[in-house]
Amino acid sequence: MPLPDPLLLSDLLRHRVRCDQGLDHGVGVMAWMHPPVHRLLGWVSRPSALRNSRAVWRLDQCRGLDDQQVFVKGAPAETDQLTLERLPTLLDADLLDADGERLGQVADLAFVPSTGEILHYLVSRSDPRLPGSSRWRLTPDRIVDQQPGLVSTGLRDLDDLPQARASVRQDFVRRSRHWREQLQQFGDRAGERLEGWLEEPPWDEQPSRREIDDADGPVQALDSDPLEDWDDDEWIERQPSRRDRQPVERDGDPWI
Repeated sequence: MPLPDPLLLSDLLRHRVRCDQGLDHGVGVMAWMHPPVHRLLGWVSRPSALRNSRAVWRLDQCRGLDDQQVFVKGAPAETDQLTLERLPTLLDADLLDADGERLGQVADLAFVPSTGEILHYLVSRSDPRLPGSSRWRLTPDRIVDQQPGLVSTGLRDLDDLPQARASVRQDFVRRSRHWREQLQQFGDRAGERLEGWLEEPPWDEQPSRREIDDADGPVQALDSDPLEDWDDDEWIERQPSRRDRQPVERDGDPWI
């Protein structure tokens, strides 16, 4: 599997190193870099937890990686931990603002696998070992001065940098703000609809069909009462009297 471009150093270090001889050289433990030109030269792995020796790999030895292993070609350079501690690095250095106050700590970096060019550093406000903490991108051009353990910038606050990853708390706050905005929009729409309903005239103030017919023509009103013009005397006169009624044939039924 080809290397991602760009690649985070932390993603490279968490893979176990396997050479072309099939040997397992352990997991990565630190970076080998050249801070003055912001370039990653390689990385270091620990073949055994019982020995003090370390394996140093050049970046051009890397041939690919999968979910758990990074594949390298050739043999590593053997050294010890004491020698590696003298190598210059900007990782774990304190980040200072324009007034020399501490803003955070350099926790990670993103680089180009083919050249080793460091595109940006990732800065953490709190302890970078805490899971789910925030990260801010610091490009090399924002660095004013650097020395062992210290990186000076002209920043006033970490929020002056673009955020690469939000913490669990910040992500929850952002999601909660988004939910509140959606609820507010829903409430505003519901309020507008309610105001529209209240502005309409009530049912007893609606124009009757008779009023409409008086304006448009003699059409029977649908809302009129059919018993309103009922005349009982006229209905009685129309009904035939009992003596005027004709006998009804019962088809010879003797019981009628």
